[in-house]
Amino acid sequence: MRNRNGNAWLWGLVSIGLLLGLWEWGHRAWGPLVLPGIGDTAGALWRMIRDGTAGPALIGTAGHAAAGWACGVLAGLAAGTLAGLREAVRGAFEPVAIILLGVPAIAWVVLAILWFGGFWAVVFTVAVATGPLVFAAAIHGVQSVDGGLLRMARVYRVPFAARLLHMYVPHMLSHVFPALATTLAMSWKVAVMAELLSGAGGIGDGLATARAHVDTAAMMAWIVVVVAVLIAVDLVLLAPLQRRLWVWRDDARSSGP
Repeated sequence: MRNRNGNAWLWGLVSIGLLLGLWEWGHRAWGPLVLPGIGDTAGALWRMIRDGTAGPALIGTAGHAAAGWACGVLAGLAAGTLAGLREAVRGAFEPVAIILLGVPAIAWVVLAILWFGGFWAVVFTVAVATGPLVFAAAIHGVQSVDGGLLRMARVYRVPFAARLLHMYVPHMLSHVFPALATTLAMSWKVAVMAELLSGAGGIGDGLATARAHVDTAAMMAWIVVVVAVLIAVDLVLLAPLQRRLWVWRDDARSSGP
């Protein structure tokens, strides 16, 4: 297990080194206006941190993304669980979810700006982009619970609340968790895009300012901030939760060869 983790880290570092090498090669090939170098980007990032621009923008985007993601997850879990338990509810909700998924996020941003503006435009856009994905995962999680186990629970008259808590929820985790991880990353990207178009502050607003000034080094610095946050969330939060989930499932990936 330890050797496997070491190999994974090694290959991860190799891929990051390759990406940085391609970045620097692109900078030398096309020049700083098209692709600023790693040094220029680091200098722009340091200036943003030093003058107090990066911190408030990061907090603003985190608030937008977290609020929208939480709304989308709660709505998707509730609707998906009901739809998985009741065929009539599924028939009513599934077409709506398909329609929501079919509308591009950029269109939701434009509509949300007209309807709400500011903070709530970003939150609404993130929620409507992430909710349907969680909804679909929740349906699949509910409907894939072992039928024999459910029949046994009915024979022994296990209360519905106990079935939901001890049978449905643990089983749903293995299906819902990948959707939660995917939509958490998506929430940051959608939030930045909505901020850029709506002027709601945050990293998107910083990108809009850098674009207006044709400051590609600052634009790359903001992109580095977003990527760094997503990597940190994955390493600190998502990866440990995933390992705990694999242990619960007695998955072969949680043990050694």
